[in-house]
Amino acid sequence: MQLPPKIARHLSNLPGWRTNRKIIVFESDDWGSIRMPSREAFNRLLSTGIQVDNNHYNRFDALESNADIEGLFDILSAFKDKNGNHPVFTGACVVANPDFEKIKRADFKQYFYEPFTQTLKRYPAHDRVFDLWKEGINKRLFVPQFHGREHLNVRRWLRDLQAGNTHTMLAFDNQLWGITSSMIKRGYQPAFEPDTSDDIKYHAEVISEGVELFEELLGYSPRYIVPPNGPFSNRLMPKLEEKRIKYIMVEKWQKEPLGDGRIKNRFHYLGKKNSYGIMYLSRNASFEPALDTSDWVDKCLADIDFAFRIHKPATISTHRVNYIGYLNASNRSRNLLLLKELLRRIIVKWPEVEFFSSIELGDLINQR
Repeated sequence: MQLPPKIARHLSNLPGWRTNRKIIVFESDDWGSIRMPSREAFNRLLSTGIQVDNNHYNRFDALESNADIEGLFDILSAFKDKNGNHPVFTGACVVANPDFEKIKRADFKQYFYEPFTQTLKRYPAHDRVFDLWKEGINKRLFVPQFHGREHLNVRRWLRDLQAGNTHTMLAFDNQLWGITSSMIKRGYQPAFEPDTSDDIKYHAEVISEGVELFEELLGYSPRYIVPPNGPFSNRLMPKLEEKRIKYIMVEKWQKEPLGDGRIKNRFHYLGKKNSYGIMYLSRNASFEPALDTSDWVDKCLADIDFAFRIHKPATISTHRVNYIGYLNASNRSRNLLLLKELLRRIIVKWPEVEFFSSIELGDLINQR
């Protein structure tokens, strides 16, 4: 008998490390990555029949602007936990995006990327974004960790571009790739999902280059990886060990992709370590108000309450899209108010709360 999803999710949270402390971690994916570059691109794609309006990422998500980050930091800096620490976002960040012009000149037969700091220069309200990243690091409001080199399955994307897939080409011409379409059989967002076993070797190169670029830009080595959209092969673990990655987030019920359509089912829990000494971290709460008009504050508080009742830290998934107003300012303003209300109610309900980054949580678990 298959359990209802909510019950299965709660049961999957039971195994693993426990604590009596009221610890909350915010994990936020996608920072640094291109999504929808402009309202004009959105409208052009919509006019061709691609239903970009059906996806909240395409409606709202974009490379973060100055105002997006400033608004988020204003909210985070207004609250403190019992130790005097502000809420902190562990940002699952990418450090590169495709260089569309070079790829086109190579007739889609070769891939080129650029640091995301270069991408920022082509956007009109983004000149202080990287400085704001560094400010967030210094103030412990925003702690970048490794999402990938880019949020893109490079080989899959190039194969479809070379084949002349109409919708893939239309998106490319508008400087993006993250669309859903009946013409695109497998999405391009899962950066480490292999179509063939040979792709895994390429993904190892992506990790090497991405970590090195991360270190070059930010001045420190990432210790945590959150694979884009989840899929990740265990054959990449030696590369993570080589790059001194200590923590990884994959689904607790993981369908590990082996390439060529094969998968292997695995189960992970908070604090579990694999043979490479890499520890699995996990999420057990959600705050995704850009998705719909549900009461996300109450939903998230209920997730936190359950986590605390079973003596677990609450790790909240809250994607960048929730805080982006570059395409639609009301998305940012609405969701920042909801975040403010969430934080206010957390502190009222649990005055003993402690705000941790993912790395701080992993290091605490390692002390056992």
